[in-house]
Formats: sequence, C-alpha cells, structure tokens
Amino acid sequence: MPGFSELDSIPSWFVVLPDCPSAVGTDNTLRDRAELTVHHPSGRPWLMGRWGEQHMACGQAGANKLAVLGEFDVTTGRLAEAAAHVRTVADVDALARRLAGSFHLIASVDGRVRAQGSVTGFRRLFRADIDGITVASDRADVLALLGRTGLDEQRLALHLLDPPVLHPLTYRPVWRDVGFVAPDSYLVLDTDGRSHQVQWWFPPEPELPLAEGAAALRQALTAAVGVRTGGRELVSSDLSGLDSTSLCCLAARDGPKVIACTAASPDPLDDDVQWAQLTAAAIGRIEHHIIPADEMPLIYHGLLDMNEPLDELLDEPCGGIADYARWLTIAGRAAGHGSRLHLTGFGGDETLGCATSHLRTLLRHRPVTALLQLRGFAAKYGWPRGQMLRQLCDGTSYGRWLNGAADRLTTPPPPDTAPALDWGPTPRLAPWVTPDAADAVRELIRTEAATARPLGPRGLHDDLVGIRDSARPVRQISRLAARIGLTLSAPYYDDRVLEAALAVRREEKRPPWGYKPLIQEAMRGIVPARILGRQAKSGGTCDLDAALRHNRAELLALFEDSRLGRTGLIDAAALRKLCTGPLRPHPYDLHDALYQAVACEIWLRTWERAATHPKAGAML
Repeated sequence: MPGFSELDSIPSWFVVLPDCPSAVGTDNTLRDRAELTVHHPSGRPWLMGRWGEQHMACGQAGANKLAVLGEFDVTTGRLAEAAAHVRTVADVDALARRLAGSFHLIASVDGRVRAQGSVTGFRRLFRADIDGITVASDRADVLALLGRTGLDEQRLALHLLDPPVLHPLTYRPVWRDVGFVAPDSYLVLDTDGRSHQVQWWFPPEPELPLAEGAAALRQALTAAVGVRTGGRELVSSDLSGLDSTSLCCLAARDGPKVIACTAASPDPLDDDVQWAQLTAAAIGRIEHHIIPADEMPLIYHGLLDMNEPLDELLDEPCGGIADYARWLTIAGRAAGHGSRLHLTGFGGDETLGCATSHLRTLLRHRPVTALLQLRGFAAKYGWPRGQMLRQLCDGTSYGRWLNGAADRLTTPPPPDTAPALDWGPTPRLAPWVTPDAADAVRELIRTEAATARPLGPRGLHDDLVGIRDSARPVRQISRLAARIGLTLSAPYYDDRVLEAALAVRREEKRPPWGYKPLIQEAMRGIVPARILGRQAKSGGTCDLDAALRHNRAELLALFEDSRLGRTGLIDAAALRKLCTGPLRPHPYDLHDALYQAVACEIWLRTWERAATHPKAGAML
C-alpha cells in the first residue's frame, strides 16, 4: 500500500480545503510537504500544494476570494473585481462562462468553497472524505495518499477495456474511497466540512449554421491560442494534420516566433511532411523542423527504461504510455530549440467532428436530411441496411445498454462495417484478461447500470464521452512533457472551444462527404487556402506491426514477472504467447488492448518503485 511519503515524488499538485476548524488536521498533515499555501479570507489554509506560481492567479474582495490554476488570461485585478460582485457560489457561473483557456477555478465565498475543473475533462477534480471533512484535489493519487487508502483492483480492471470508454465507470479513480467531480459540475465545500455537487454547465443547442458557427469557433480558437502565446517571444507547435496546422498558423499570425515540428513516418501514404512544408513556405514566419522517420522511436520503445521521465507518477494508467517515447521525442526537439510551450492538435478530431448517432435525433426533426445523410454514411462505411434500420428502431435506454455491454465483454466485436448509431462502441476485454477480472468488470458495469444516466441524446452523449475520454491520456502526457520543462497545450480541450463546436448543426459539422468542414470554414484567411483543401490524413497504422516485431523482446520482458499477473487481472503467459506472433489474425486488432495492458503494467511498476524509493521521481 502506498505511504504518504510518495507525495514527495509528485512534482505538481494542489489540495482544496474547506473553511472550517475541523480542517486543521489535514492542514497539519500537508504542511511539511506543501511548498505553497493560499489562505481563505478567514486566514485558514485554502489551497495547499506544489505548483508553478506563474500558473496561478488569485484575487480577493472582502470575504470573497477567487483563484484560477492552469492556462488563463485573467489578472489578479480582474479576479478581485469579479470577487466583489459575488454573493453566493452560484454567482461564480458568470466568470466560469467567459474565461478563455484551460484551468481549475476555485472560489472561497463567505466561508463556502466552490471548486471545479474543465467541462472537457482535461482539468479534472477529485474528492475524498478525510478525517470527517471533504477535500478536493487535481490528482486522485494525492487524495489516496492523504487518506492512506490503496488501489482498488476492480476499478483498475476497467482500464483493460478496449476501448477504455464507458461512462461513468471509466471516470472513476483507481483508488479506494476517492471519487470524482463530474466535469459539468462544481463541488461545494460547506463550513461544516460536508460537500455536494451542483451541475452548472449545459451544452448549447446545435442550432448555428456552418458559416455562423465557424466564425464563433474562429474567435474561440484565436482566444485560446492567444492565452498561451501572449507575452511569449517563442513557442512551438505540432505541424501535421489540419487541426495542429490551424493552431500553428494562429500562433504565427501576430504572435511570437513559432518553431514547428513534423515527425516523418515510414508509411508511404503519410503525407504530413509535404503538407507541413507547404504550410511553412506559405506562412513564412514558421521555423520548420522535420524529425526523420529513422529518428522517431517506434511504439513500445523504451518500456523497460525505468529512468525519468517514465518514472513520473500518474494518478491512473495512461493508454498513451506505450507511445511515450515518440511524443517525448517531438517535445524534446521543441524544448531543444528553446520552447517552453508547445501547441498540440490533440482533441481536434473529437471536438470538430460528431458522432453519426446524432442522425437518430435528426431523423425526428428533419427526416429528409437525415435519410440523405444515412444513405451517404451507409455507402461510405459499408453499413448493412438491415443492421442500420435495427439500430435506428432500437429505443434501448442507457442503463439497459450498459447491461448489454456487460454481457458482451468477452464476445467478438462487430465488424468494422457495423453501423455506429448506438450509445457508443461496446468495449471488450482481450483474451489475456482472466475470467475473474472479467467477472469483476461485469459486476461494476451492472451495478452502475441501475442508476447511470447518459449525458444527453445518443449523439450528444457520444460526443461528450468522446471528448472527455480522449482528454484523459493527454492530461497524463502533459505531465511527462512537464518533466523536460515544456508545457503541452491542447486548445481543443478548452471549454469555450468545445462550446463553439457543439453549437453548430451536426449535419453540417459532419456530412458524409467532405473533410472537417467546420475547421476549414473557420480558418479561411488564416491557414493557406491550398492547405485547407486537404481532404484526408493517414492513420499511421502501418507502424503498429513493425513496432511489435522490433520491440517484441521488450514487451515480452515487461510481462515476464507481470504485476498485473500477480493481481490476477491478466494471464501473463497468454499475453506473452500472443505477442510472439502477429496480432492481425485474431478476431480483432489487439493493439489497442495491448496499449491498455502496457499502461496498467507500467503504472503498477512505477508505483511499486516509488514505494521503495519515494523521492525517485521528485522534481524539487
């Protein structure tokens, strides 16, 4: 079981305390390990932890105090002015709705506390009851260490799902007695130390035509990039697909010097480098650097390298860890050219697109348009007409759908041509997951199904789940980048950007024909016209089997004495046997499932090492 000393190995964290006398015990526990403390207007500790002071702003007016932590454009003076107009914690809604950037927002209002993360889930917030009071933190592991709880192996098994997406189960921390605050809600800490959640955010109606919505998205993205680049002389950016290209061009428009990085691929169909070169030449204010394909590590590279930055303690397994060496190669090149902030297009696919299941709602309101689009998607993806009609007629509730997902955990997945008009993809468990682990996951799903509520109609639910779940690994990757002194910024996960994208008519946002029409329309005059004509991007899937062949020995060694095997969650021998041959001949592509197994295995090993050497990962 982890001990409190592991907190020394976590470089950045904060804890939110209620304004009550009974919080003094937690205050005393944190005092020796918190480098920074911000006090309530009453004088009691409010925020304690370890963070870069440049990432926080705080303003006070009388008995009210407001703080933001993250990436923002608000000053102490503006926060103090906003605090002067606050009478209750609900009044903070006005500030939360207008701030650009990505941040946690925390308020102390006449003794009551409001704390929230971001709607997109990139800035998460967790809660736990410790010594009779509720406290909150941006990290689940900090609360587990503070409360001296341990790993919940049943919840860890959820991270073996492929894909690991199942609302709300996969949001739950892997630590016992630690909960999460819903991204659309804020946590209220009362003066007696008790708490409750309040939903404050609701998605906009998708009513705007494409042109009007694109103008709003352009404004939101411009503000989001400006929050990051303002006052800087140099930033870096990915330059590959249309999403990252848009951010790069916005940064170069009137701002600092931009170092653009493009990773070449051995895939002959991957044309990122050619498009990036055209962009850099057309803009003229971009210093473009290409990382040759033979200098880019393959997936699964370096998994046995237990030196920094892989020893970064994460509060949950990160599915992207199998690819960490590739992402950090790009980040390292950017940092090597002097960048301290790197823009990435992560989240663009999820924010700018939408689920095809929105057609169910459209069918009720604009049936002719819906039928035309259904025909288009059926032709594009090869959807069998009978299956499509059955899904359209299926009125299964979300709870019943979850029960069905529990029943199908170990069955073969549907073919790639199956229609996507349901509540979302049904996750599976790979053949190496033990029957006991599968039973544990089924139990969790069935228990949740009794009370689970979707985030909206099928299409909206699928969109919000997609953006929030895609934010989870990026949140963790950003922590790895921070270890080399680089802030990884993902503007597509900003709340204002998401709101602008959600407000657009979905049938115009993702028609069966055309490529990302929303960002193309939004970036006219900013991204060169020729680049906006790009109609596709390579998925890079040809790298997967090559990576398995090249790094097979490391994979086999990683699971030689498997910690997942020790817990009884996987049959390590079965996994190693599958890794000795190509993964393609199996009923479905097992690479994604292998990503999750690697993530959980490395995560367990990292915490095991931290327990033995608590300060091994510390950045002091």
